[in-house]
Amino acid sequence: MKRGHKELRVWQAAMQLVEDVYRFTSTLPKDEQFGLTSQLRRAAISVPSNIAEGAARNGAKELIHFLGIASGSLAEIDTQIELAVRLAYATPDEALKTRLDEVSALNMALIKSLKQKLE
Repeated sequence: MKRGHKELRVWQAAMQLVEDVYRFTSTLPKDEQFGLTSQLRRAAISVPSNIAEGAARNGAKELIHFLGIASGSLAEIDTQIELAVRLAYATPDEALKTRLDEVSALNMALIKSLKQKLE
């Protein structure tokens, strides 16, 4: 089975984002284990998972669809990190924010490139 998604820079960066989110959530209060921690981890896992699923589908249109879902998950992560900071559960993590921005930029660039190829 060919695993082309592993060659995508956006998938590789998204996998690193998952690792970063797991480290970040390990610092959150234990009473948030089934709340914010769980939600953040699921949103993070969703990003590379949707990129991989889209890459395994037939064609650019389907990949664009799944990259769009990944974009939504990236927005969820951003919102949930902001909430953790506002609730004083965590201090702002600049490295995590930088990784989130990197994955978002790579994702949007791939969407734009694929759309251009379809025109």
